[in-house]
Parts: sequence; structure tokens; C-alpha cells
Amino acid sequence: MIVEVRKLTKSYGKIKAVDSIDLDLDEHEIIAVAGPDGAGKTTLFRSLAGLVDFDSGEARIAGHDVKRAFDEVKPLLGYMPQSFSLYTDLTVEENLRFYAGLFGLSSRQFAARKERLYEFSALGPFARRRAGHLSGGMKQKLALSCALVHDPKVFLLDEPTTGVDPLSRRQFWDILFSLRNSGCAVLVSTPYMDEVGLADRAVLVHQGRKLVEGKPSNITGCFHGTVFRLRRAPTVDLMAGIGRIPGISARRFGSSIHVYAPADYTIDRLASDLRTAGLPTDIESLSPELEDVFVQMMEA
Repeated sequence: MIVEVRKLTKSYGKIKAVDSIDLDLDEHEIIAVAGPDGAGKTTLFRSLAGLVDFDSGEARIAGHDVKRAFDEVKPLLGYMPQSFSLYTDLTVEENLRFYAGLFGLSSRQFAARKERLYEFSALGPFARRRAGHLSGGMKQKLALSCALVHDPKVFLLDEPTTGVDPLSRRQFWDILFSLRNSGCAVLVSTPYMDEVGLADRAVLVHQGRKLVEGKPSNITGCFHGTVFRLRRAPTVDLMAGIGRIPGISARRFGSSIHVYAPADYTIDRLASDLRTAGLPTDIESLSPELEDVFVQMMEA
């Protein structure tokens, strides 16, 4: 394993941001870490990047202790923080050149890396554009390119696609797939469950603790009960009405409602209960999604 984390813990006063997390990441692998705001994702990433001095536990990258041997870790590590942190008054190429200088690349090394980064990020035509004038998706590609300029083996990306349009999100993940296929290890946090489903493994966290870890397709099997979709807007009155039916609960899912019921609850029984309560009955059965599992585990 190129990344090994054991019982990593970090507190801010009485708040335990990361609570005894274990994690392994191998080369040729993407792990997605998902959880709500305040779940501890950023603190975990900052701890691995050497930006936060965690309280206890151990973190190793390529066998090197993050706390005691970070000089050996630094050349192996690429870190992309949650917010865009590049120089908006510099051009795309000037930002790349600046970061190359921080890592001691020669002019010849930078020229070779630059062309490769332009090729997979598609930023070549915008090399002379100031970073502040790029679109959201292009800014994220530039931030990733700067994190890659020294050719690291491990990438930590903290919610890199937040606020980016769906097409740019997909293009960004295509880049991550390319990095994985080239032998890199990628640890990425995301608030989007559709992105979690793209990873090789997923880790769901809440209040600093790991709820579950595994292949996304296996995690969906952790749901207890049955899921139905009510094809109606989740108004306050409708949600409250469903909640008054014994044994079931309702959760907002976009413009519709997911209804959770016991495993033996049939669609006919639910339709009958909804009808008796004077509620709409345009429902359908669903296979549990990752978000359903996550909601159920957080509530538990």
C-alpha cells in the first residue's frame, strides 16, 4: 500500500474532527471519501498533506512517516485544496512555471511536463489567459495541473468538482481515470454520490468516523429495508403526512421523495396506506442508491 493510515485522530477543542480513521490506498486505485459538511474530510486530507498536526495515530506515504519524514513525503505528494488557491493575475503557463520552480524542476523538465499537462487538461489553447478569467471547470483543471507538475505518485483532492458544471465534472473524472491507469494513487473527497459511484472504493464518513468502506456496488447492499419513490414534489405537508404512517419514513431526493419501509413492505401495501392517509399514490419500487445507504447510516 502506498498510503497507510492507522487510528488517525484530530480534535479542535471538544470537537473530534477525525475520529480514529483507518485507511489504505494502493497504486492504480481511486478512493472517494464522501460525507456532509463537517464530517472531517478536509481535516483528514490536510493531515495527510502535512498541513495539520494530527493528535494521534499514524500516517505513512510510500513507507515514510508523514509527521517525522515529510521531506521524503513531499516529492511524492500532490495536493489540491478545496478552494481555488492559484494566482489569478498570472496566466495559465505562469502558474505552472511558478509551481514547477517550487519543486525545483529545470527548464527542460518543465517544458516536457508542460506539454503533457496541456495534452490531458486541454488547457494548451488558454496558456496565455489569466487564471482569474478561466471558467470554473478550467480553474480546477489548472489547479490539478499545478499539483501534478512535479509528477507525484499520490494525489489528494479535496472536493475538486464542487460548483463545477456536470460536463466539466465528467471531464475532470476522465483525467482522474487516466492518472489511475498510469499507476497513480488518488484519494478524492466529494459531496456528489454519482462521483462516489465512479471510484474503485468508497469511504462514507460522518462526524469524523468511518461509517462504511468498500466497492460502491457492494455498499448499496448495506441498506436495510425497501425503497420506493413517490413522484411528487417534497412539500412540507406531504413529507409530514408520510411520516405519520407507522413504520415508514420519507426523505427528499431532488424533485421527488424516497420512502423507506421495512423489507417485507410491498408496493401495494404502501399504496393502500398512502390512499388511506389521503396522500398521492404514484409510487414505484427502487433499488437502494448510495445516498439511501448514507442517509440511513447517518440516522442510525
